[in-house]
Amino acid sequence: MSKIVGQLERLVKNEYILISIILFFAFVTRLYKVNSPIADWHSWRQADTASVTKIYVEEGIDLLRPRYHDISSIQTGIFNPKGLRLVEFPIYNVVHALLAINFTNFSLEVWGRLVSIISSLISTYLLYLIGKKFMGKWGGIISACFFAFLPFNIYFSRVVLPEPMAVSFALLSVWLFVKYLDKEKSLILYMSAISFALAMMIKPFLFFYGVPIFYLAVRRYGIRNLIRDKKFLLAVDLALVPFFIWRTWINKYPAGIPFWQWAFNGDKIRFRPSFWRWIFGERLGHLILGSWGLIPFSFGFLKSKGKTYFSHVFLLGMFLYVAIIATANVRHDYYQIITIPAIALMLAQGTLSLWNFSLSQRWLARGFLIFSIGMMLLVGATQVREFYKINHPEIIRAGAAIDRIAPKEAKIIAPYNGDTAFLYQTGRSGWPAIDDSIDNLIKRGATFYVSVDLKHPDTQMLKERFSVIEETSEYIIIKLREKQK
Repeated sequence: MSKIVGQLERLVKNEYILISIILFFAFVTRLYKVNSPIADWHSWRQADTASVTKIYVEEGIDLLRPRYHDISSIQTGIFNPKGLRLVEFPIYNVVHALLAINFTNFSLEVWGRLVSIISSLISTYLLYLIGKKFMGKWGGIISACFFAFLPFNIYFSRVVLPEPMAVSFALLSVWLFVKYLDKEKSLILYMSAISFALAMMIKPFLFFYGVPIFYLAVRRYGIRNLIRDKKFLLAVDLALVPFFIWRTWINKYPAGIPFWQWAFNGDKIRFRPSFWRWIFGERLGHLILGSWGLIPFSFGFLKSKGKTYFSHVFLLGMFLYVAIIATANVRHDYYQIITIPAIALMLAQGTLSLWNFSLSQRWLARGFLIFSIGMMLLVGATQVREFYKINHPEIIRAGAAIDRIAPKEAKIIAPYNGDTAFLYQTGRSGWPAIDDSIDNLIKRGATFYVSVDLKHPDTQMLKERFSVIEETSEYIIIKLREKQK
């Protein structure tokens, strides 16, 4: 018996076995509903991303001119007949498409989720390395554990979105810079800069990961030495110039650039009471930390490890992010994906603080810590489980019907309040809402109308004017160029 106990103790103390176990279960938990159609939470944003990949698979990869199925003027204010989608540099989509083309045993949607899952596992390991550097072995293990198993992050690291990959590149940049500070090899510094550039090209908001990097650089070298050192200036160029080149390129195609100014403070919500309530109350406090997670998070905030405030500065960078990109962060919870690494580090710091509480009350503090973490995961899971649900399966059946009826080159009107998830299900280019008169849309190429809102006035009007191809209790398909007999 004593041998078994000894083996178990050695197992628990072996950090590489522990991180392997964490990575394994992180992978398993993210496989939940991995094959579900893109009709769950934030399906509109996932559909836009998957749509680019689907066109890559069907028509070939065009790195500089990614396209999707929405040709309407809804997202850009300009009719977009080619369906250009010029937002993030399509690294995620290229990887997704290559996997879907070469390994057809999984569907395109499953491969999209697997790319995000693998990116998340890489981030988990990188966060372990970063946490270990600044908080010791157990700080790294606990940081990775929180990142792996926060219910919010489990869901949002298995979605068809580029954010999980962008976070991986950003964390790689941070870790490589930490390694550079240890070894001071220029190659490592430039690799860090290139990783940062890739993160920013995928998602510009990863710029705020530069805050902890800048803190570490200034802490070691001072601002004057940084400005004078040519290798640091070159690294800054490598990190930022590719993003500006990409932005200069896409500005040639305004029809493919969605409205973006609204994201900063379009509704003037920044620092108003509703901003604090949504960001710190609903999102950080309740959705991400399940209310009870505020306990270890707060202890982490009040505690620094040694003489470094890396976790605090990282969190400051994330506060600057949500404050500057205020409207988008309030409106959409997926914008908080990039904040999770900083939150996980702070949770780990607070967990270590409570676990090592004063000797006379240690058992009470540890019991309270375990209870609060358990409640955090439970409360978070009860909220996030709603994200997996398919609330409108009729759009999937309607999409399959139009896919069966309409030729591949057909242009479809699939009104769904501007949500492209329905249009994506049809596998055709077209309009996710009627953004002009129906006659003008027909002139622009619209050939079919499919709707799941059978009582909508537009549906009734078109039903009277044109030929109904198929109608069920869930959807109707109308051929727009055939007059009603």
